[in-house]
Amino acid sequence: MVPSDRLIQIRQRFEFIEAQLAAGGGDLAALGREYAELKPVMAQIDAWETLQSGIAEAEAMLRDPEMKALAEDELYALRGAVPAAEEALQLALLPKDAADARPAMLEIRPGTGGEEAALFAGDLLRMYQRYAENRGWRVEIIEEQATELGGIKEVVAHITGQDVFARLKYESGVHRVQRVPTTESGGRIHTSAATVAVLPEAEEVDVKIDANDIRIDTMRSSGAGGQHVNTTDSAVRITHMPSGIVVTSSEKSQHRNREIAMQVLRTKLFDLERQKIDGERSASRKAQVGSGDRSERIRTYNFPQGRLSDHRINLTLYKLDQVMQGDLDEIIDALTADAQATLLAEMGA
Repeated sequence: MVPSDRLIQIRQRFEFIEAQLAAGGGDLAALGREYAELKPVMAQIDAWETLQSGIAEAEAMLRDPEMKALAEDELYALRGAVPAAEEALQLALLPKDAADARPAMLEIRPGTGGEEAALFAGDLLRMYQRYAENRGWRVEIIEEQATELGGIKEVVAHITGQDVFARLKYESGVHRVQRVPTTESGGRIHTSAATVAVLPEAEEVDVKIDANDIRIDTMRSSGAGGQHVNTTDSAVRITHMPSGIVVTSSEKSQHRNREIAMQVLRTKLFDLERQKIDGERSASRKAQVGSGDRSERIRTYNFPQGRLSDHRINLTLYKLDQVMQGDLDEIIDALTADAQATLLAEMGA
């Protein structure tokens, strides 16, 4: 059943926000964000209430002998639309992750597999860059350490755009690859891995950092060689003593590096707090997709068979080439639907 009292509360809140925006009162930025969040919910509420009104009108028509046949046909169609409308409304009413609309920090590091793991980490970065490009997002590389063969020892990227964290949050975990490495002369298939972490970007209001809790060091930036080597001591490393978190930034401007490193530190501390809250919330229930366990093997990329398998939802696709070119929507949509189904089941329990 759809809770009618909750629908009334949402409509009243939506109408209040509309009036406030029209009058130019209150925190317009915050009101605008809330309005944008509630608008699709209101569309589902309107559709649901229109359907219910239609059913009531058709039922009233049944009492008119001349209209009975027409009313029965209409009722059949309207009642048939109820399950889909109810599901759409229930999905719209699910509690939202407040971080879904935020930009994100993407971190990729090679796991087991040596140079092949580093090469795969580079492939994953390019996959996410292409996906971001397809969605009109902006990707800024904050920190990158490359290997001699073109792999990646570590990369941190800042991704901005619409619903970045909502679309990428289920990518955190261990990604496994099975293929013949370019360094393999015998044609044997190797298994390697890389870890991916996607963190919602924190704002200053989310995390307060005590200046006494951090140590800031400047050091010489390391570059790829040639004219791009930065010969000044502009790189910044910030150590957060209470948590042990260390972040670095190696742009050309020391001032900019300090800003970037503080932003990354805030994001990591914000993520720690979110993981703590999620852990407390899920302690007495089955772990969900996207619970944040980054040691979990979530996906296998099998190149000889062109197969991708997501182990959390038993999804297998034979379109690995397209996936590596950034065609991730089918996977992300399936993970999102699974998480929504889990929430619906919990709410109905």
